[in-house]
Amino acid sequence: MSRSRDVVEVIARTLADQADDVSVNERDGAEVTKIELSSAGNDLGRMIGRQGRTAASIRTLAELAGEDEDRRVVVDFVDNP
Repeated sequence: MSRSRDVVEVIARTLADQADDVSVNERDGAEVTKIELSSAGNDLGRMIGRQGRTAASIRTLAELAGEDEDRRVVVDFVDNP
């Protein structure tokens, strides 16, 4: 587990009404760490925010947290049906 994943998970659980439904998965590639964030109900909309501002902030914080690993961090928001 990376610091970036931890940062995304803490922020997502704080924003969610149902923190137990938040799921954060991490996959390491050659040069990129991909973090997938999913949640049930309206919580995902809250994490994305108006015009994606909250999502952009989460992505920026994840990138800064992973800066010392010399890897690019990508955060994807996945909708669970």
